[in-house]
Amino acid sequence: MEGELREMQNLRPEGQDSAIEASEMRQLPPVDGGKDAWLFLAACFIIEALVWGFTFSFGIFQDYYNTHEPFKGSGDIAIIGTCAMGVSYILAPLAFALLIAVPRFRRWATPVGFLIMCLSLALSSFSTSITQLILSQGIAYGIGANIGYAPTIIFMGEWFVKRKGLAFGIMWAGTGLSGVILPLVLQRLLDLYGFKTTLRVYALVLALLSAPLIYFVKPRLPVAQSSRFRPFDLRFLRNPTFLIYQVCNVVQALGFFLPTIYLPSYARSLGAGSLTSSLTVILVNLASVFGCVIMGHLTDRHNATTCSLISLIGSALSVFIIWGFSVTLAPLYVFCIAYGIFAGSFSSAWPAVTNDVMRQDPLAEASMILGFLETGRGIGNVVSGPLSEALLKNYAWKDVLKGGYGTGYGTLIVFTGATALLSALSIMAPPLRRMFGTYF
Repeated sequence: MEGELREMQNLRPEGQDSAIEASEMRQLPPVDGGKDAWLFLAACFIIEALVWGFTFSFGIFQDYYNTHEPFKGSGDIAIIGTCAMGVSYILAPLAFALLIAVPRFRRWATPVGFLIMCLSLALSSFSTSITQLILSQGIAYGIGANIGYAPTIIFMGEWFVKRKGLAFGIMWAGTGLSGVILPLVLQRLLDLYGFKTTLRVYALVLALLSAPLIYFVKPRLPVAQSSRFRPFDLRFLRNPTFLIYQVCNVVQALGFFLPTIYLPSYARSLGAGSLTSSLTVILVNLASVFGCVIMGHLTDRHNATTCSLISLIGSALSVFIIWGFSVTLAPLYVFCIAYGIFAGSFSSAWPAVTNDVMRQDPLAEASMILGFLETGRGIGNVVSGPLSEALLKNYAWKDVLKGGYGTGYGTLIVFTGATALLSALSIMAPPLRRMFGTYF
């Protein structure tokens, strides 16, 4: 209660009476529960599903663009999906910085962001080249997603405190649930009507479903109406704990997105049809729903190292052992479930990372920490697009090794597993150094 009163004093224009502040504090809706908190979380869940479910289902579009004119045979198709996610991730600190510095902009960010997303998809439906798709379905959509999504992160810390990890996990599970439904819907629309109608339909869906949610994406604490900029602290960027997790975050992101992009195509190489190849993405997304909620629950009880290692080691083992030896659809589907649970829950460990950093640097803003973690993830995501194209071009072990390693996707399998393993080692470095001292 005292912490919230101090927050309100910082937000309120000068000259207001402290008795009024105390009165408003007593009128605030409850934290960590109550109708308003759950309605806010429900709205965030749907926004998460609308914004990120589409980008995480890009493998369906990639498969379509690869096999249909006028984009068939183009070499940069993967860049569209990586730009949509990568731009949003990379620009996250800028959006958070603006909304922290000028709080009165926060309520406008979500409608403005969704307007940009709707326009970008509508314009992308007129594309005749991959470059146009990269600019519209990729970069422009990513900018809109970044702006529209930012308030959900900033307001979450006001509505949930003790159960913040679980709340983030539930919200981030929206991507997985949307990823179960959207691939089926998108695949059907693409098969029946082509990409132009599909993009226009989804733009309309975004507009209609987001409109009633805007009211519920609101702060719990009163927002200052002053035009004065509110300062924020970035010293945490030099914090060793943050730097370790950021390195882990970037390395993990280099490989994390590749399976969801290429699994439909890999399934097709095993003889799958349109529906059964789409099932790979569906299973990854469905499993990530449970993974995100479980990981969110764990972050409220365990430290960031434990939570992150569970995700990373599980991811590496599933890639090397299951995907690496999958030559039929059944084990490939098992891999999709395992990968969704472990790799799909990695970002749900971020609340624990923010807690670790803020214990060492109490002046750090949780939303800014999350913003820079998103930037690190975005960097890995953007690099992974062209890198994956290069990995697929030359593979000397094709038809030499067994299982998935001997296919044209063998380099992707090795690279995805190696990035998860290296990320785990980067997190383990400080504990090992303390354990072995100068011998490490």
